[in-house]
Amino acid sequence: MRSVTVLGAFVIVCGAVLLVGGAITAPAIPVWYAALAKPAFNPAPWVFSVVWPVLFLAMAVAGWLVWRRAGHVGRARGGLALFAIQLALNLLWSALFFGLKAAGAALIEIVFLWLAIAATLIAFWRIDRVAGLLFVPYLAWVSFAVALNAGIWRLN
Repeated sequence: MRSVTVLGAFVIVCGAVLLVGGAITAPAIPVWYAALAKPAFNPAPWVFSVVWPVLFLAMAVAGWLVWRRAGHVGRARGGLALFAIQLALNLLWSALFFGLKAAGAALIEIVFLWLAIAATLIAFWRIDRVAGLLFVPYLAWVSFAVALNAGIWRLN
């Protein structure tokens, strides 16, 4: 029963970050973001609303798998700390890009987010391979987001 409770806690924390990021993002979409020049590879708006919830759910499950395998002490402590850092950086990117409309600052920040995701993936992989694999799509998506952010910054 405790394992299910901890899984629920991971889902709630990741869901809260997703919802707060969405609340920051949503007001900027119809006016500011819509008016920006975007690279040709910019996906349709609905893609973001499908991809992000799936990625956040995968993050939650990955965190839970690491906790379940190793607890929150020892080698898991560093991985879970990286997990928290990447969540904070994910939220910070939304605040910079959509909240402050600062594409240049967001571009610098997203590089740190990418590094934090990669470090979390490696730390999780060492504890639980499935947890590490669950971070691969997230790293791929943020790699794409780096290119998109750079393109938007360059065009505007």
